[in-house]
Formats: sequence, C-alpha cells, structure tokens
Amino acid sequence: MINLKESAALKNSPLAPLKGGINGAALTISRAALAQGMICNLDKPEGWTSFDVVNKLRGASRIKKVGHAGTLDPFATGVLLICFANATKQVESLMMLEKEYESALVLGVDTDSHDVTGKITDQHEAPMLSRAEIESALQRYVGEIMQTPPMFSAIKKEGRRLYDMARAGESVEIGPRAVTIHALELLSMNLPELTLRVTCSRGTYIRALARDLGKDFGCGAYLKTLRRTRIGEYRSAQSLTVAQFLERLTD
Repeated sequence: MINLKESAALKNSPLAPLKGGINGAALTISRAALAQGMICNLDKPEGWTSFDVVNKLRGASRIKKVGHAGTLDPFATGVLLICFANATKQVESLMMLEKEYESALVLGVDTDSHDVTGKITDQHEAPMLSRAEIESALQRYVGEIMQTPPMFSAIKKEGRRLYDMARAGESVEIGPRAVTIHALELLSMNLPELTLRVTCSRGTYIRALARDLGKDFGCGAYLKTLRRTRIGEYRSAQSLTVAQFLERLTD
C-alpha cells in the first residue's frame, strides 16, 4: 500500500458521526426525528443521480429542507450523506471530510467522459505491465497534486455546468486544481483491468486519475466502476439502502 501519511481525518475528525445520525443499525426512522435535523448514511444505487436520492427521500419524509454532502456520478455507488432540516447546515463540514473509493479502471481505451458511460474516442493495445511498474506509476500521484477536472463534471464556468457544455459539443479550457491523494493502493490486477483503493481530499476526480494513469501508460484508460466506501467515519458497511430507509420510515 502506498501511503503518504497516516490520515488525520479519521483520528481527529472535526465532525465524527453525529449523535442521532442514521445508519444501517437504525430499526425505525421517524419523520419527527428527521425534522429535528439528522444525517443519514445512504448507499446510493447505480443509475441514480445524487439528486434523485435527495428528491426520493424529501418526498417520502415530507421534509422540505433536504440536501446531500458530495455528489456521486450516476454510474457510481456507495456512501451518500443525506442531511435533513437543520442538519443541512453541516453539509460544508461533511464535504471537507476525507473520502475513500474503490474503483476498477480498464487500460487501452479512452472515452470522452473518462468512464464507462462515455463514447469511445481512442483505443490502443494495453501494455503488459508488472505490478512494480504499476505501483511506481501510482506513487507519483500520492500527495498534493494538480489535477485537471473532467469536461463532464458539475463544475461551473461562466454560470454553466461543464457537463452541459460538453453535451452541447463545446470545449473550454479547464485549469488544474490542487487536490490531495493520501493513499493509493493496487488491490488487484487482471490486465487490462486494475482495481484501486483511493483515499483522497474533497475535489478529487477518480475519473481524472484513470485518465492520467492511462496517459502515463501510453494506452489510455477509463473508469469502469466506482464505489465510495467512506466519508470521514461514515462507512458503506453501515449504510442504508434507499429501500431500507423507506421500509423503516415511520411517523
């Protein structure tokens, strides 16, 4: 495992799971308690946008003020923190917490969105890399790096979302941004596929990491799967599915 330093976010988190927070251990979830302000650790299903989850829970809970603390792409799954009522004041603090992802990337193929949902733009034969060569390449991304966000992202430029501009066929210059990758582990390799665990700061795009690694290897790469396994102390093992949340919701 490649680790820059032991993460302080878990041991000295400014916002550990709040008393009254909702996770998989909750037997019932009352609307009255939600109305007082609660954070729910949800497992976002594949194919849903983060706002799909917010809208579903807003409608079911009948609480107007509901938000989430960190977007996941529709194809991604895993921890999505949903904040109800006064807990929405905690969104910014929650978004600052360290994040952990498990992802599979495929070498030899580029897509316009740098993930499995995009159109193929280029293909090359994937090189026969050794584990040592792959881990050496990963090492270069551990620490504070400058990362250029994907064109297909929710970042705004001149008041418009980049993904809207990309879908309209427009291309704009996107400057790199400073992000931090605390740890980067090669979990498995079955070329042309690699499975990684990434521990990182807010604003890190795992799709961009796949793109950049593909460039390093000279063959291109795209992100096949993405699962967020942790935000701070909130872990996917304790997450509720949307169905479980709805089943346990009471007056």
